[in-house]
This record gives sequence, C-alpha cells and structure tokens, in this order.
Amino acid sequence: MMARMQRREFITLLGGAAIVLPRPAAGQQHFTIGLLNTGASTVFVGPFMAKLEELGYREGKNVVLDRKFAEGSTERLNEFAADLVRKRVDVIVTLGTPAAFAAKKATSTIPIVLGAISDPVGVGVVASLARPGGNATGNSLMAPELSAKRLEILRALAPGISRFAILWDSSNPGMAARVHETEIAADQSHVFLHVVGPRNIDELEAAFTELLNLHPDALLVTTETFTRQHLARILDFANRNKIPAMFEDSSYVDAGGLMSYGPDYQEVFRTAAVFVDKILKGAKPADLPIQQPTKFQLVINLKTATAVGVEIPPTLLTMADRVIE
Repeated sequence: MMARMQRREFITLLGGAAIVLPRPAAGQQHFTIGLLNTGASTVFVGPFMAKLEELGYREGKNVVLDRKFAEGSTERLNEFAADLVRKRVDVIVTLGTPAAFAAKKATSTIPIVLGAISDPVGVGVVASLARPGGNATGNSLMAPELSAKRLEILRALAPGISRFAILWDSSNPGMAARVHETEIAADQSHVFLHVVGPRNIDELEAAFTELLNLHPDALLVTTETFTRQHLARILDFANRNKIPAMFEDSSYVDAGGLMSYGPDYQEVFRTAAVFVDKILKGAKPADLPIQQPTKFQLVINLKTATAVGVEIPPTLLTMADRVIE
C-alpha cells in the first residue's frame, strides 16, 4: 500500500505539479493552472476550458483552475499573482496587459501564457514574437492593419465622414500602440482624429463632455478592462447622442454597440489552451513563438443603427460575419 502511494506521488511530480494534491474519487489531479484576469469578465473561461477538455484535461479530475479576477485593481493583481506563485501553480494564464505585468513581476520561473495582450513586445513582456525568451509566451492582439480597416469601415457608413475620436484608458500601456496605430491610419487617410484617454469615472464623464462639444462623425472604443467596466455608460452616451461607434470586441455589439471589427476572441482564448497543453507536456515558453490573430469578424447591430439614425450600406452588410436584427 505504501509503495503504491509513493508511486502515485512520484507520478504526480513528474506530471509537473509543484505540490502533491489530494486524490478525489474522480481521479488524480495532476496540474494547477492559475487564471489571472485584469478585469471581471468571465468570457475567457468557457472557450479556454472547452479547448482544454478537447486536449484531455478535466477540471476536478486532472486539472485545477485557480481563478483570480482583479476587477481592474492593480493592487489586487499583484496580490493574486503573488498568491499563485506561493501556491506553486504549474502555469499562469493572464488576461490583459496589467495581469501580464503582475505575473512577470511575481515570477521568472513559473511559465506564463499570455491569454490576450495587446502588444507584448512593445510593453517589454517578451523579447520578440518569434523567440519570446524568458518564461512567457502566448497571444498578441496586435495587427497594424486593423486600425486602418476600422476607419475604412466607418467611412463607408456615409459620404464625407472625416472627423473621428478614439476613447481609451490612458493608464493602460498595452493600448498605447493601438492608439498610435490609429493615429497613423487617420493621418494616412487624411481624416481628423481626436484622442480622449480617461482613467477613472470622473475623467470619463469629462471625456463625454469633450466629445459632445466636438461631436465627431464616429467614435472608436478600445477593448480593455476600463471600457468593459463602463460599457453601459459609453453605449448610452454614443447611442443617445447618435454617434456611430466602432468597437474591437463583438460582445460590445451584443450589448448594444453599433459595430465591431476585430479578432475572433473565442479562437484567441482557445489558442491559449493549446499553449498551456504544450507547456504542461514539457515545452519551454521561451521556445514557443507568440501567436497573432488570423481570423477577424465584422459584427453589425441593426437595432442600434436605427437608434442612431444610420443606414448600413449593403456592401457592409454583405461583408458582415454576423448581423444582429
């Protein structure tokens, strides 16, 4: 009996777990995955776990998922990251640039999978896309052509659209490159772009006043924890003032936004699970190239189009991957 127990413990250690977990009736738990989320959204978990299950992992059987949702608090992120390191999880999966920073600050040895991050090279989380180096790899959402494409789609709404604004959280370094790309795209398209970067609710209300005075032809909104937290306010402002708004994530359109163009986030989250699988099987993060999105989706909400007084051209409807009627 003792020999069998020692053998199970030895196998568990070979599987990569830093501690021996108790064996439930369903089977031995081999791995612990820390999920470190900058925000509070759970949209990541479903497709991530679904792909893990396809790869042979079952929560409560051979894997434990330790969920940490910081709800936009940097202090909580750092505390959560330190806690995951103390628990000696096998891999940390991060969602958002601040979460990636917190994980990198907490450990240089535990593998980190960047579940979704805007610009890992630009912010210094990894050395390069081809050879990340260090203990982190994963997904980059950077795709320079996206900014120009979003402007192009918005300009197709009506002749003469030339005054744009972009709303983002200027305290998020991961979005700086995205905004810069949009500025370059606007300059190349010879259109005006006004930038507002609120960092808290008071600054968001001030940004609304600023935008109301400017009244741009269209508004672009970045996808990040801050805009997700205050999405209801942003949607109310844009729709009530009849400002067509373009988002990066289709969930914003499901909530009432006019349109979105961006990566297939479900696929991005599934890719994160593939990285985890490779690492748990012995691959080193430093040797796994950063992946960039290859599939993009245009989603249009016709209900919102009617509310803001915009008629969607047939050409855009034909391009759309999904239309909400």
